[in-house]
Amino acid sequence: MKIGLVVNPIAGMGGKVALKGTDGVVEEAIRRGARPVAPDLARLFLHELSHYPEGREIEFVTGPDGLGEEVLGDFDFRFEVINHRKIGYRNILGVRIPDTTSEDTGTLVRRMLNDVELILFAGGDGTARDVYLAAGREKPVLGIPTGVKMFSGVFAASPEDAARIVVEFLRGNARIAERDVMDLDENAFRHDEVRPRRYGKALTPYVELLVQGAKEPSRTDEAEDIEAMVEALHEELEDGIYFLGAGSTVKRLKDRLGINGTLLGVDVVEIKDGKARLLVKDAQEKDLLRFVNRNPKIIVTVIGGLGFLFGRGNQQFSAEVLRHIPKENITVVAAPSKIEKGIIRVYTGDREVDERLKGYMRVRISPWAERMVKVI
Repeated sequence: MKIGLVVNPIAGMGGKVALKGTDGVVEEAIRRGARPVAPDLARLFLHELSHYPEGREIEFVTGPDGLGEEVLGDFDFRFEVINHRKIGYRNILGVRIPDTTSEDTGTLVRRMLNDVELILFAGGDGTARDVYLAAGREKPVLGIPTGVKMFSGVFAASPEDAARIVVEFLRGNARIAERDVMDLDENAFRHDEVRPRRYGKALTPYVELLVQGAKEPSRTDEAEDIEAMVEALHEELEDGIYFLGAGSTVKRLKDRLGINGTLLGVDVVEIKDGKARLLVKDAQEKDLLRFVNRNPKIIVTVIGGLGFLFGRGNQQFSAEVLRHIPKENITVVAAPSKIEKGIIRVYTGDREVDERLKGYMRVRISPWAERMVKVI
C-alpha cells in the first residue's frame, strides 16, 4: 500500500517559547531559543511503525529534503520522492531551517492524491488546513501531532498513536470518520483573542482513544459554577510560587488574584502574605525552569473537546519542567463537561515523565467537589 507523508519542518517551534504557533514567527522563535521539533516527532512515528510487520507493506510517497525525505532516510521503509522543486535552507541565527511554504504542502498533496490510499502529515492546525484544502475528501488524512495548538479532530493523540492507527488502517480495523479541520488566527491568538475558523470535515481513520477530539467552546450554563469554584480555590491558595496555565477557567483565577495575566499563556505568580505578584507574564519554558527549585505549584485546566492537560497549546510545560514538579503539586480545575468522558491526556514526548503523570488525578469541578479522572 502506498501512503503519502508530508512533514512541516517548522511546526511546533513556537510552543516552548510562548509564541502559541509558528506561522510567520520562525525567526523570533529561534531568537528565543527554539529549535525544530517536527522532524524528531515524525521520527517517533516512524520508529513506532517499524515495530509492526505491517510497516513492511508500506511504500511511502513523500517530498524532498525536509518535507519528508530526510526523516524517512533514517529508516528502512521503502519510499519514493515526488519530483518537486529543490528545497533550499535558510540559516537563521545559526539554525538551519528548510525553506518550505504552505504552497509546498498543497502541491505535494495534490500530486500524491492519485497514488496513495492515505495521506499522513506531521504538523499542526495550519498544516491540517493546507492538507485539507488540497485533498478535500478524496482521500483520508491523518495528522501526526507536531504543532502547538492542534485543535482539529484529524490528529492522532501522539506520534506513536498515529503509527498504531496506520496499522489498524492496514488491517481494515479503522473506520473512516468525518472530523473537523479548524485553525485559529495565530496573530490574534498571541494577543489573547480566539478567532477559530472551521474549514470543513475531513475523512480520517478513526480508532477510539487513539484519535483526539476537536476543540469545543466552553458551555455558558457552567459559567456561574466555575466562578464559584475559582472563588473557593482563591481562598485556599497558600504562599508560594505558582505556574498558572492557559484557558478561561484559570484566567478567572488570575483576575481574582488581581494580576494582569494572560488568557492563552502561562504566568508565574508569587503569593506572599495573601497578596499576589506577577513575576513573569506569558512565560516561556526557560522562564519556568528558573523557578523549579522553589517548589512551585501548577494550576491548569483541561482543553475542552481535546481532553488534554499537557501537550496541546501549553508546551511551556515541557518534560524538562514537569520532571521537577511532584504530581501532588499539580491542581487541575475544569467544568464537569470537560471531563465527562472520564479521561484526560498528557503528552510531553518524554515517556518517563508521561508515565509518572498517568494513573488517576483529582480534578476540581466545583467549590465543594472533586472527581477522580484517569490520565492516559
